[in-house]
Amino acid sequence: MKQFMDKDFLLTTETAKRLYHDYAEVMPVIDYHCHINPQEIYEDRKFENITQIWLGGDHYKWRQMRSNGVEEKYITGDASDREKFQKWAETLEMAIGNPLYHWSHLELQRYFGYEGHLNGETAEEVWNICNAKLQQDDMTARQIVLKSNVKLICTTDDPVDSLEWHIKIKEDNFACQVLPTWRPDRAMNLEKENYLDYLARLSEVSGVEITSFATMMDALRKRLDFFNEVGCCISDHGLEYVMYAPATDEEVEAIFAKRMNGETVTREEELKFKTAVMVALGREYAKKDWAMQLHYGVQRDLNKKVFKSLGADAGIDAINNYTSAIEMGQYLNALAETDELPKTILYSLNPVDDATIGTIIGCFQDSTTVGKIQQGSAWWFNDNKQGMINQMVSLANLGLLGNFIGMLTDSRSFLSYTRHEYFRRIMCELIGGWVENGEYPNDEKALEKIVKGISYNNTVRYFGFDIK
Repeated sequence: MKQFMDKDFLLTTETAKRLYHDYAEVMPVIDYHCHINPQEIYEDRKFENITQIWLGGDHYKWRQMRSNGVEEKYITGDASDREKFQKWAETLEMAIGNPLYHWSHLELQRYFGYEGHLNGETAEEVWNICNAKLQQDDMTARQIVLKSNVKLICTTDDPVDSLEWHIKIKEDNFACQVLPTWRPDRAMNLEKENYLDYLARLSEVSGVEITSFATMMDALRKRLDFFNEVGCCISDHGLEYVMYAPATDEEVEAIFAKRMNGETVTREEELKFKTAVMVALGREYAKKDWAMQLHYGVQRDLNKKVFKSLGADAGIDAINNYTSAIEMGQYLNALAETDELPKTILYSLNPVDDATIGTIIGCFQDSTTVGKIQQGSAWWFNDNKQGMINQMVSLANLGLLGNFIGMLTDSRSFLSYTRHEYFRRIMCELIGGWVENGEYPNDEKALEKIVKGISYNNTVRYFGFDIK
């Protein structure tokens, strides 16, 4: 029997162990998609206890605590941090097979030196160990980033954001770059009740009076220029699905005018408007050599009672099984036909879409960028051992796994960088198995290039990051 999560955790063959320890383990980290608060990096936040850094805003954990019958006051309510931690510890011991079990214990090992296992009985011991460690000078937000060997972080930011914290971090010469990512969902979602309020804010920060679709796009272009000046080179869209419902300029202007007048738009009008925005922005990204991330396949905020109480990102989202394969292909083609298709990364929350994505990306590759159209890493509910394996095997079957840009945390926690380690171990086990099974030659030079590439080098090349 193997020791629990030892140095060869998830590595079963000699080749896998060699690939991980010699190559993957030593590579730096680029976290090109996350939800870290840049203000906390600038201010170098110090956390009072493990609950603050572990449970605050982590809807992954909230879901499982609810599944364990925990009262909401111990999850998002007014219970003490110690009580919340206890309930999480009691939940975790039931999470056999869940990635949260592995993530949590990797974090306990790497950041707190705890080699045991957390449960209801050990909660007090772990609470004391972690809290004592968090009081040390090397456990502030910045120090955690640096000890995790993170070279660059891309946050998630709205077009109206001032980006003041990114600018201050750069002026402060922090050793890890912190760049913004353009997330214009609120500018697209004209069906939302507060849409006109958002347009007023966009008009204010851009200095463009928004009276039409054309002037709204002018405002967004001004903000794009500002984001570009601050170092942004990636956009991100959270979509129900990748739609394509083309319309004339006149139709789009009429839809926008209708919404500006406070009228309700139809579903067809909504899709035409969103298509127009996506096409226009795609062209702008291509001009600036940005990469465009498309996250789709989500049913959001299903439990309305919880949503009314806690708002979005409360752990009440699920997979949407609607397939957008035809329209997604049409959207990419609309940009490709005029040589305006930017580097694009496709993520579906539905694992059934792996092969669909794998075949679509192969239709739009070209010589401008190696692996120009990417299948993104296993996302959200797929961010587990089997989900990662399935995503990489599908990509290998249908494309070039060696050009894959690898892992990201998609997290709000400063302790989540161990997810890169988790991914790299799974990746090395997969590749090592193929080598030991005679499916790929034991060519050390080629294997080193592939493993280092997926771990780090491909990401640097793909986005064009200037890593100091």
